[in-house]
Amino acid sequence: MAFQTICVFSGSANIELTEAICRSAGIKLGELTLKRFSDGEIFVQIDENVRGSHAFVVQPTCPPVNDNLMELLILVDALKRASVESITAVTPYYGYARQDRKVAPRSPISAKLVADLLQRAGIDRMVALDLHAGQIQGFFDVPFDNLYGSDVLVDALKRRVGKDVAVVSPDAGGVERAAAYAKKLHSSLAIIDKRRPQPNESAVMHIIGQVQDKDCVIVDDIVDTAGTLCNSAKALLDAGAKTVYAAATHGVLSGPAIERLEQSCIQELVVTDTIPVSQEKKTKGRVAVVSCADLLGEAIKRIHTGDSVSSLFGKE
Repeated sequence: MAFQTICVFSGSANIELTEAICRSAGIKLGELTLKRFSDGEIFVQIDENVRGSHAFVVQPTCPPVNDNLMELLILVDALKRASVESITAVTPYYGYARQDRKVAPRSPISAKLVADLLQRAGIDRMVALDLHAGQIQGFFDVPFDNLYGSDVLVDALKRRVGKDVAVVSPDAGGVERAAAYAKKLHSSLAIIDKRRPQPNESAVMHIIGQVQDKDCVIVDDIVDTAGTLCNSAKALLDAGAKTVYAAATHGVLSGPAIERLEQSCIQELVVTDTIPVSQEKKTKGRVAVVSCADLLGEAIKRIHTGDSVSSLFGKE
């Protein structure tokens, strides 16, 4: 049963995306005051009556991750105390998702901690785009809609590559994702076997699949420092690939990422706008940004009206 009113609020992480979502969904952006005290504390005040409404808070927890996460928690608390009927957190990029299991003795599972914090703050539902690990949905005791950015990215890739295409997974863990892209692009599939000696470093070993004389597209959910991506692209060219493109839902692009992309053989990296990408990064790193606002806007409308969200992907 749909609530009488709907309101969408945005933190400061990606206001441009929230504005685009509101335009797409035909919803007015909610009014709030968000500021920081001199010591860095965050203050939020809702500047309109939201009692009894269904509130959506759009806030990817992208860099600066901790500031944006805390902002989201405070925004949720402010809405809860303003007597909204329901709160849905829309976090297109879910920070800490790569810490979804214990990788060493006495290490945290930070993705679970973030889930606990959000639920304790008062959310009733979660929406994310291409979670790094799908099992993170199980960390929540509230409904979780994990949307897929592949349709948005596939449309962009079709305009860039020819007919003889190979979709490439940069590691064994991304095969399912790459297979979904390959199906939509009607292409072959290849896998890169690599060893990672330490975090943010990778050593490409060999390629499984046929890439010679093909337009190759490396697909992943996150591009952070771009080390894996650039090493993979070089390995593909060495194996006879004609061109190499890359696509990822979340362009974190931290540290040496842009410098590596600038010096790499990648024709273009296509990402969505879940994380803001500056014009300088777009130019220097040959980064193209496509919007996921229509997808998120449609999901928000369907959640509000009680319609199927899974039918967005042809699944019921």
